[in-house]
Amino acid sequence: MRPDYPLSTERLLLRPLELGDAEAVHSYQSLPEFCRYVPHEPRSLDEVAERIARPTGSTLEHEGDALVLGVVRRADGVLVGDVMLRWVSEEHAGGELGYGFHPSYRGNGYATEAARALLDLAFGPLGWHRVIARIDARNTASAAVLERLGMRREAYLRENEWFKGEWGDEIDYAVLASEWRG
Repeated sequence: MRPDYPLSTERLLLRPLELGDAEAVHSYQSLPEFCRYVPHEPRSLDEVAERIARPTGSTLEHEGDALVLGVVRRADGVLVGDVMLRWVSEEHAGGELGYGFHPSYRGNGYATEAARALLDLAFGPLGWHRVIARIDARNTASAAVLERLGMRREAYLRENEWFKGEWGDEIDYAVLASEWRG
């Protein structure tokens, strides 16, 4: 499955990341503030460019594949963040949603708008049954995005993961296709 890019919302375009995006992506993925709740540490420009250059991230062919898309403002072409939709299970028709935005562009509803477009894709053309999102329990801004999307908090996992030198709590959210369409 390769969506017809770019995916378009009222204010945003979602498209595969390109090598020319490396500096914009590095501008947030290099920040300790951005990396606080994500699995990776701050990345160098070379690491970002290497990840973008990999021939993955724009199609879903097999379980485990992920779409990793840049989020660009339609008004001025500025890349403000990226979103991810991973195919978790073919048998159970499920996926996982993720996102990250430059701190300068947070608070504008971009994460909610971009994530909504990915959920429309998941429950529309992909025909998935369920999508989850897993977040660090301290990430209240991300929890607010998921709740605005109508995702349900399903689990609070205490100290379930050794994360950046300490035991971390995780909150799991989910939404079903029937709930999304409803």
